[in-house]
Amino acid sequence: MRTYLDHNATSPLRPEAKAAILRAMEICGNASSIHAEGREAKALLEESRDALARALGVIAPMMVFTSGGSEANNHVIKGAPVERLLISAIEHPSVIEAAKASGKPVSVVPVTRDGVIDLESLARLLPGPKALVSVMLANNETGVIQPLRDVVALAQAHGALVHTDAVQAFGKVPVNFGLLGIDAMTVSAHKLGGPAGAGALVIRDGLALAPLIHGGGQELRRRAGTENLAAIAGFSAAVEEKSAQDIKGLRDSLESVLEDAVIFGQGAPRLPNTTCFAMPGMSAETLLMAFDLEGIALSSGSACSSGKVAASHVLAAMGHAPDLTSAAIRVSLGWDTAAAHIDHFGAVWRRLLARHKARAAA
Repeated sequence: MRTYLDHNATSPLRPEAKAAILRAMEICGNASSIHAEGREAKALLEESRDALARALGVIAPMMVFTSGGSEANNHVIKGAPVERLLISAIEHPSVIEAAKASGKPVSVVPVTRDGVIDLESLARLLPGPKALVSVMLANNETGVIQPLRDVVALAQAHGALVHTDAVQAFGKVPVNFGLLGIDAMTVSAHKLGGPAGAGALVIRDGLALAPLIHGGGQELRRRAGTENLAAIAGFSAAVEEKSAQDIKGLRDSLESVLEDAVIFGQGAPRLPNTTCFAMPGMSAETLLMAFDLEGIALSSGSACSSGKVAASHVLAAMGHAPDLTSAAIRVSLGWDTAAAHIDHFGAVWRRLLARHKARAAA
């Protein structure tokens, strides 16, 4: 039996999303064409946009479809009408690298030991030229949820814009653009059971961003290129499906077997599906291979490291020592996780821990 517990990297395609993709692939028209086939494609595109907009609490024209979260993050970081950037120390690499490549001054806002943005540091950094503040809604490695409304309140007092990368949060906790009071938001399909290759950037009405991709007039001239209709239809279908199981209950059950392990961010609000932990003296690389041989798929932090097991910049920013960060393992549950998968993980973990303790005692 294989147990897949790496949903924060990508989640298996939901059957409803697969069905929507196959239906969309039967449409041959380009959504920018005016003939009947083009109009059929355009209708499906806008139906999908409407569904996603409803799910996020926005109006449809605020949605710009992209190839995924990384493109959307690059678009807002590079295209925002600001003079400088303030990003948290735990952002996804697509925010960090886009900020470096933007040509604008970048300030990094530290986080606490629990992985929560340091609001006092943010307040000290905000005075000055107009800034864009980018703080993810929930961290992809630890699952720690950020106090975004507090960030917005501080930013607005200084005329700054606020962007949030909500890729990990969307589909796992309620996400409402309007209630957060932000200016831009990134979401993606493949973290919640939709297909890879589809994402969206939500832009506040009245905010103009410089396009990242130039060409035709698609997406109200904000993102050129023929839309990936099949992937967008799958994205919409995945969003409309709700998980029936108690994800937090499953996560709590999993964490109950992690005796003696350090669970990162445990003192802060976290996503109900995410556990990032380490056992001192056990390396992440060895653990990942051992779990894989036992039929369990996990990861060590972000999945954007070319398959390498590397030290986590997130855990380092939280102030944890290298010997602990190099042992970190991320377990992330999803829409198809069942109690049997948690039992499988628990049985394997107990064997690995017993083996580790026996070696240490020898």
